[in-house]
Amino acid sequence: MTRLSSVLAHRILVSLALTSGLALSGCIEDMTAEEAEADPAAFFGDEQWWDEGPPAGEESADELDAFDDLRAETEISAAPAFQLPFPCGQVWAGQTRTNHSPVNSVDFNRTDDVNDPVVAAAAGKVSRVANEGNTSYGRWIEIDHGSGYRTRYAHLNSQVVSVGQSVSQGQKIGTVGSTGGSSGPHLHYEQRLNGTAQKPVFNGSTALFFGTKNYTSKNKCSGGGGGSGVTGTVSTSGLPLTVRSSPSTGATAVGSVANGSKVTITCQKNGSSVTGTFGTTTLWDFIGTGYVSDAYINTGSDGQVAPTCN
Repeated sequence: MTRLSSVLAHRILVSLALTSGLALSGCIEDMTAEEAEADPAAFFGDEQWWDEGPPAGEESADELDAFDDLRAETEISAAPAFQLPFPCGQVWAGQTRTNHSPVNSVDFNRTDDVNDPVVAAAAGKVSRVANEGNTSYGRWIEIDHGSGYRTRYAHLNSQVVSVGQSVSQGQKIGTVGSTGGSSGPHLHYEQRLNGTAQKPVFNGSTALFFGTKNYTSKNKCSGGGGGSGVTGTVSTSGLPLTVRSSPSTGATAVGSVANGSKVTITCQKNGSSVTGTFGTTTLWDFIGTGYVSDAYINTGSDGQVAPTCN
């Protein structure tokens, strides 16, 4: 069976199993295997995937309460530079949906993805390697990245790391599967802060909520934002520097970093013009889960020093 026909057969079985009445998109059958691999979101179309959520006792709230929001502000500078959990250059369809558990998680899929490698989204230490059998996550892995940040990878076909093992960003930790409660092969992925699921960020950009779109991995790509980033120092008049959800002075404040703090710039993007300690600039720095104006960051160099954010 060809790569494309095997996936079509799987989709038909899923539709029958879910009895949802979903039909295949009109021109899906006309796509070549190469086209489906290059544009998995178009291939899967409006199909709603399905899987079971975390095992009992591992549930996550999806909204930060006031206390967690304040705590997140103090830790935002330490947020890892998360990348897609797949090797550099691979294109995956990522789906978010309102009935997902937790809702702030992403399911990744592409054609013929069983046993495709899953890699660490950021460096850390393996904190969980578990198997829930035919329910929930099935085979899954959790990585502790420090400062309250953890990632989870579920429905794996295989696990190639052990608890306590240190892993580097981009290191293989397992393979894509359909174990546990799952409608078919895919990777269920979560980013958590202090046990609460966050909207995942990849290469400086927050995942689409809600819907299906293509994501291209920059994980460990040369010069693609998959490395350790550029270190900068916050320099203000003494006040904390506001971290915003996008590169704009009008964007939502998502935290702050103290004057004198060290931050890691994983990528940069042009936005609102800001006049600060180091002059006037439209350049903004992504430091983990938000943006700060480069006008207040000392990197020892003028202009852009990190890859452009997607």
